[in-house]
Amino acid sequence: MSSIRPARDTKREFHWIIEPSGSMRVPGVIYATQSIIKDLAGTKALQQVANVACLPGILEGSFAMPDIHEGYGFPIGGVAAVPAGDGFITPGGIGYDINCGVRVLLSPLARDQVQGRLPRLVEALFRKIPSGVGKEGPIALSPDDLERVLVDGAQWAVGKGYGSREDLTHCEEGGAMAGADPGAVSERALRRGRRGVGTLGSGNHFIEAGAVSEIFDYEAAKAFGLFPEQVVFWVHSGSRGLGHQVCTDYLVTMRHAVSKYGPHLPDRQLDGAPLSSPEGRKYFSAMAAAANYAWANRQVLAHYVRQVACEVFPEIGGEENLPLLYDVAHNIGKLERHTIGGREMMVLVHRKGATRAFPPGHPDIPEGFRTVGQPVLVPGDMGRASYILSGTQEAMGLSFGSACHGAGRAKSRAEARRDLSPEALQGELRQKGIHVRSASLKGLVEEAPSAYKDVDEVVAATHGAGLAKKVAKLRPLAVIKG
Repeated sequence: MSSIRPARDTKREFHWIIEPSGSMRVPGVIYATQSIIKDLAGTKALQQVANVACLPGILEGSFAMPDIHEGYGFPIGGVAAVPAGDGFITPGGIGYDINCGVRVLLSPLARDQVQGRLPRLVEALFRKIPSGVGKEGPIALSPDDLERVLVDGAQWAVGKGYGSREDLTHCEEGGAMAGADPGAVSERALRRGRRGVGTLGSGNHFIEAGAVSEIFDYEAAKAFGLFPEQVVFWVHSGSRGLGHQVCTDYLVTMRHAVSKYGPHLPDRQLDGAPLSSPEGRKYFSAMAAAANYAWANRQVLAHYVRQVACEVFPEIGGEENLPLLYDVAHNIGKLERHTIGGREMMVLVHRKGATRAFPPGHPDIPEGFRTVGQPVLVPGDMGRASYILSGTQEAMGLSFGSACHGAGRAKSRAEARRDLSPEALQGELRQKGIHVRSASLKGLVEEAPSAYKDVDEVVAATHGAGLAKKVAKLRPLAVIKG
């Protein structure tokens, strides 16, 4: 890998380049502050950016968002596009937690209206929502229902009474991705999915009540339904054990396929196949099915949050007064139209720890947002802040319409456990007035604020690079973790 350098265009202070060398087909492009780049020096994440640049058919560049850190195959925060026909698809570019993503529910309440009831809220959410490693939920899917979930996603959940049709218009892909085939999902993955809908999981999955602390773009905030001090609810989860098993299964498939189709790759974690091949088509169909499972899961989780919020805060007046702002995927492969070299073409965009960030006027975003751009939801950490951004036209040329997905880890889970005790973390959060419940104290420490980059800096780079515009900053009030 050649050394990293700033972009030659001095107006692009947040753009860093790894020039093609060896088997790289395109440059590596990292969007970051100088401080983030300094912290990345010597890490595997930069080498992974260069490795991704070796993928057959890769277009324009191997892109990394400001929240970049080491992942499996791709770095977390990695984006790469290939032609939709014979371009290369790799599970390492999407990840184990297929369609891990986030949604935000808006409330009519202000922070001072809820402050005294936050302990009750966090306890009620913790009791209502199954969380933790391997935790099963109350919904036992029949084989027929599971098949419908894999095809219809959030639409299945709405049809069963978990939310409204209006929710679907505010989900990426309408909450159901085309091309899903339950027949491409293994029996083991299906077994793991029978009791997972409506469960939070563990790791960085969470439910959070937060409050708008600052507004940067009042026009976009108004279009999004945001106001100062407003209480909102974040729901962050994915495809649970089913998605993990789909990835596990197809990594084995691709290990054999890569030798069949012949590309030499610098990292076996990037094993894959042409999208047009039998292996590529089958993986895409299984990945889409797992993505739909995740949308159904977040739809049910949001229903539970609405129920609890209305019990704790009856002045809300009904679940219809907690509308969905938006739901976005963070780990996914999407077929999208993009302009490359002046020509519009269909491409497969791998987003691994990255958020779609489509601009004003784009036909794939809800009509109510077309004057300001797609909401880009960026959860930070449970002790500092999160952001809501809006997509830009500039991002379409910079990153295939992609932006950061969070703060990004600064420490491994083991380092986080070594550096902080559960008692110290709980005391730190208490001092800030943040109420937290977790299924695991070990897991809680692994998600400590100090384990993450400073989301303010990550968002400053995202905004400064032109990937997305700052709309609002939010502070955490109450959090449940898996």
